[in-house]
Amino acid sequence: MPDAPPRPEPFVPQTAPEVLDDLRARLRATRWPDTPEDAGWSLGTDLAYLRELVAYWADEFDWPAQEAALARFPRFRVELGGLGIHFVHVRAAAPAGPVLPLVLSHGWPDSFWRYSKVIPLLTDPGAHGADPADAFDVVVPDMPGYGYSDRPTGPPLDSIAVAGLWAELMDVLGHPRFGAAGGDMGSHVSRYLGLDHPDRVVAVHRTDAGVPVYTGDPADLTPEERAWIEGAGAWGATEGAYAAMHRTKPQTAAFGLTDSPAGLAAWIVEKLRAWSDCDGDVERRFTKDEILTNVTLYWLTGTIGSSMRMYRANAAIAPAQHAGRVEVPSGFSLFPGDVVRPPRAWLERTANVVRVTEPARGGHFAPFEEPELYAEELRTFFRPYRAAAPG
Repeated sequence: MPDAPPRPEPFVPQTAPEVLDDLRARLRATRWPDTPEDAGWSLGTDLAYLRELVAYWADEFDWPAQEAALARFPRFRVELGGLGIHFVHVRAAAPAGPVLPLVLSHGWPDSFWRYSKVIPLLTDPGAHGADPADAFDVVVPDMPGYGYSDRPTGPPLDSIAVAGLWAELMDVLGHPRFGAAGGDMGSHVSRYLGLDHPDRVVAVHRTDAGVPVYTGDPADLTPEERAWIEGAGAWGATEGAYAAMHRTKPQTAAFGLTDSPAGLAAWIVEKLRAWSDCDGDVERRFTKDEILTNVTLYWLTGTIGSSMRMYRANAAIAPAQHAGRVEVPSGFSLFPGDVVRPPRAWLERTANVVRVTEPARGGHFAPFEEPELYAEELRTFFRPYRAAAPG
C-alpha cells in the first residue's frame, strides 16, 4: 500500500505558567555589562534601552494576550521531509474572482510573525478598502529551525531545500500553481521556488536580492552593479559581524542566547532598529509588545541557535546555483530603509524582471512596518497572474 499523504493537523500552542515564571526570574536576574558613557547604539544594543525593554518584559508584557492574538489565524503542523512544519493557512474571504494561492517566506530574525499584520489585508482586501478581486489564499510557514517548526537534528537545511519543502506543502494544501513572495532569507527561498519549480510558480515577488554573489569578470558588470557590490562589502565590514558568526560558529553564540533572555533580546532588537525605516528610534516602527512578541517566540521555542545555523547552510550553496536566472515573472519592491538595495541592472541579470518599485516608506521588515503599502505592492504585482493559478 502506498504511504498516506501528509495530513495537516490544527495547532494552537499554549504556554504553561511555570515557563513564563522561569522567564521572568531570568529577566530579573540579568547580569548587565558595563558600557562607555554616551555609547548609545554605536557599539551595538544600547544598554539603557535594553534595561527598559527587559523591565517591561519582566513586569508588564502580557504573553498570554499576544499568544491569543496570534491564535486568530488558522494554524497547522504537517510532517514534510521528516520535519514537523508549522504554518498559517488563511483562505480568501468572499472571493470576487480567481483566487491566487500565495506562499510568504520570512527571514531572520523572525518567523510567521513578520506577516501577522498583512495577512488580513491580503485575504480580505474588500474589508480594508481594496478590491475584493485581489484576495489571496495565504500560506505562511515557519522555516525549519524557526518558530514552531521542528529544529533539524542533522545538518541545517539551506534555502534550496526549504523551497522544495514549500513546493511540497503547497501540493499537500491542494495548490498546484501559486505565487511566491518573501524578503531576507525568504527572498532566497522564493527565488529558488522560481528557479527549481517554474512549472508550479506563476510569479515571484521579493523585497531584496540578497547579498550579491558574483564570480564572473567584474568588467562585465555595469558601473552601478560594481558600486553596489562594493557598497555591500563595506556594509558587511561594519554591520555584518552577526552574519559572520552565524555562518562560521553559530553554536558558540547559541549557548548565551539560549540561556539569557536579555542577551536574546539584545541580539534581535539591534537588528530591528538597524534594518527598519525608523531613523534610529526602534519604537517608531515596533511597539514594545511587538518587539517582545517576536523575541518571546524565539525564547519559548528555543530556536535562536537553529535559526542561525541556516546561514551556515546557505554559505555552502555552490556559486553555480547562485548564478541561476529566475525566468518566471519577477517583481521587486525596494523599500527605502532596507539594506544593500540592488540596482535594476543586477535584478535583470538575475531574474525576468517585469516590475520594480520603490515605495515611499518601510525597511527590511516591510510587511510588518508598512503592511498597507506591502499589501498593495503584492496585489498590484500578482494581478496579471491570477488566472494562471485558480485556488
